[in-house]
Amino acid sequence: MKKVAIIMGSDSDLPVVEKAIETLKKYEVPYEVHVYSAHRTPVEARDFALNARKNNFGVIIAAAGKAAHLAGAIAANTTIPVIGIPVKSSTLDGLDALLSTVQMPSGIPVATVAIDGAANSALLAIEILSVSDEGLAIKLENERKKSAETVLEKDKKISQQY
Repeated sequence: MKKVAIIMGSDSDLPVVEKAIETLKKYEVPYEVHVYSAHRTPVEARDFALNARKNNFGVIIAAAGKAAHLAGAIAANTTIPVIGIPVKSSTLDGLDALLSTVQMPSGIPVATVAIDGAANSALLAIEILSVSDEGLAIKLENERKKSAETVLEKDKKISQQY
């Protein structure tokens, strides 16, 4: 199975990123976590992206706040799918990070989840990997069924109450 890389622009992003790590663990998807900055360690970030395919990565998740150029910097140097997590900071409530992540030029796509949407970034990475891994596809389908059952149970309880 291909691995998922999780790259943070700063270790201060870890509280957000941990939700992605937990999700990948739940689905038993191998992953690596690194701290590379698009601005402070651009050479290391570029080298990681350039070597990601040969290092058996199938998806890269990049989390960053403020200027949030990390996902784009990674995507510019690989053709592996990149998923950006805009991280909410004290500045502009994460809107700056969201816009920096989602507004990519034509030819360099970055899939972008919600501000602080780390769990969904991991689920999207798992969905991408599931295209060639039937076991992952089955796990995803089973989880969706459980989620639907939970909502229907809540509906029944609320309907009976009111």
